[in-house]
Amino acid sequence: MVPWPVAVGMLAHALRWVGLTSFGFGLPGGALAACIVVSLILTPVSRGTHMPFAAIGFASVVSMMPGAYLFRMASGLVQIALGPPATAELLSATMADGLMAAMIILAMSFGLILPKLLIDRVSDHRAARGGS
Repeated sequence: MVPWPVAVGMLAHALRWVGLTSFGFGLPGGALAACIVVSLILTPVSRGTHMPFAAIGFASVVSMMPGAYLFRMASGLVQIALGPPATAELLSATMADGLMAAMIILAMSFGLILPKLLIDRVSDHRAARGGS
């Protein structure tokens, strides 16, 4: 099971960087494009090998999770809660980090889930009609 998420994860990172550097995608756009490709590759693999899609799909993209943004947001929230009155700059930076993390996570979620649902629906429809 390990070779699939490793190989597809490497491809996903390469595609993400190509999207960021060559096509001018933002971080959420790069993550979305990479996760769509991961889903398109791993959905048929998981169906054919009976491996759980959630396990191999998440393992392929887990390193794209926006940890730095989440830690900076958490740090800002702690500073707001414990420090002197929060400045507009601190509030703005904390909110920006949280929103960027949320956008990346949503892009990754949609990129993994929507193609899988579409492929599953088409495959199930074909199977019900007696197709291959």
